[in-house]
Amino acid sequence: MREPAAVLFDLDDTLFDHSNAARTALSRVHAMHEGFARGAFDAFEQAHTRALEELHQRVLTGALGIDAARIERFRRLFAAAGVDADDELLAATASAYRSTYLDARRPVDGARELLAALKPRARIGVVSNNLLEEQRAKVRHCGFDPYIDALIVSEEAGVSKPDPRIFTIALERLGCAAEDAVMIGDSWTADVEGARAAGVRAIWLNRTGAPVPDAPEVEVIERLTPVADVLRVVLGLAYHANRH
Repeated sequence: MREPAAVLFDLDDTLFDHSNAARTALSRVHAMHEGFARGAFDAFEQAHTRALEELHQRVLTGALGIDAARIERFRRLFAAAGVDADDELLAATASAYRSTYLDARRPVDGARELLAALKPRARIGVVSNNLLEEQRAKVRHCGFDPYIDALIVSEEAGVSKPDPRIFTIALERLGCAAEDAVMIGDSWTADVEGARAAGVRAIWLNRTGAPVPDAPEVEVIERLTPVADVLRVVLGLAYHANRH
């Protein structure tokens, strides 16, 4: 296996630790309101995740603005807690969540170091389902800018993972053929299946220890550290798979 000419990454929960930022922000909101705090945090988090995923699809299609989606998310959570929240309460809650999320932003452990190690050897692209300015801000905040040659976000690309066309767009911008690229991401459906449909070798970042689907040709890593070990997998110098 030859070294890849381009390495594609997902952003949220691959390079950027979205889960930590979201959990930190949600913990603050849960503690702020008696209606939320009466229930267990885990159940509250699960309800929030369901609402987030559903509304995020509407944001991606342009049917709903990101700020309106955040308000609607908390309207649903208050309703589930038996609270008839007015506009002022919804706005204050959404604002508290957003400000805490922004303060909690950080890279996934090893992300910056891995990008720095890859930069001299391959072109680097980020392929993400989200809004362009939102993802640009994360890239800047985490200090990824010097390492990324192309940022491809579904809002401006007009297509979302797992549609293979978004990977084709990324490869075109990087000047690389599919067989000379590799994709790393935490979503099996969006990142692994999407990349493979585009003819791109895939590496699954399984940070949660989820069961591994039966696809022996897909490499699996559980973290981005130690960087030297991950680099060997990405460059095709070693096969590293943890299966459960």
